[in-house]
Amino acid sequence: MQQILWLEVILKSAAGLALLLIPLTAIRLTGMQRPEQGFWPRLLGAVLLGIAAAIYISLQFPDARGGLGPAGLIPINLGGAAGLIAPLIMGTAAPTRRGKLFVFVNAIALLTLAFLEIAHI
Repeated sequence: MQQILWLEVILKSAAGLALLLIPLTAIRLTGMQRPEQGFWPRLLGAVLLGIAAAIYISLQFPDARGGLGPAGLIPINLGGAAGLIAPLIMGTAAPTRRGKLFVFVNAIALLTLAFLEIAHI
């Protein structure tokens, strides 16, 4: 189970740092629609870093009251996957094929992580 949580820390930290530090470039590289400002992508990056930090705390200090364990990650990952799958179904996910593929791959990754966490609880 700890390997899955470490994978969550790595993935969420990488995505969070990219969105926080270079939001418009990260969006352009993934083929997503480019916003006029980087405020919302940066905010999402900060949230992802916060989630990664909470997971890290729960891994390093299992007895601590703070942190985020697998039971908390399941709804986060399922909600994130649902939020990605809905625009795919409606056809509004991204303007490019690369963007649509990026959204699809991320939705599958979030579903996989959620199901692995469900299996280990």
